[in-house]
Amino acid sequence: MIFDRFKFDTIYLYKQPVDMRKSIDGLSTLMVALEFNLAEPNLFVFTNRSKDKIKILLWERNGFWLFYKRLVKQKFHWPDWFEKDTLELNEEQTDLLLQGFNLNGMRPHDAIFLAHSY
Repeated sequence: MIFDRFKFDTIYLYKQPVDMRKSIDGLSTLMVALEFNLAEPNLFVFTNRSKDKIKILLWERNGFWLFYKRLVKQKFHWPDWFEKDTLELNEEQTDLLLQGFNLNGMRPHDAIFLAHSY
């Protein structure tokens, strides 16, 4: 993963599109409003309405990192299985998302619970 240099615990995708003019202060305000502790080593991933840009916010020791990627002709495939305002992804899923894979098609079927056996 491109973030191997950094130590972080969890990766959170923000559900709603974000105005990409927001910088560190604006993005961190969104996360504080959701009661995240920004001093914890987590990656926060944001996209814009057209899904051709991504910003990633990370706290490291004494300051914030802000990564930005803009695609030239393609779009990121933002997952659609959010139950809350953020979605927790693992490193492999995040790497696939950043490479352009559609994670929506890469999940198992829903579990079915039978009321009786045959």
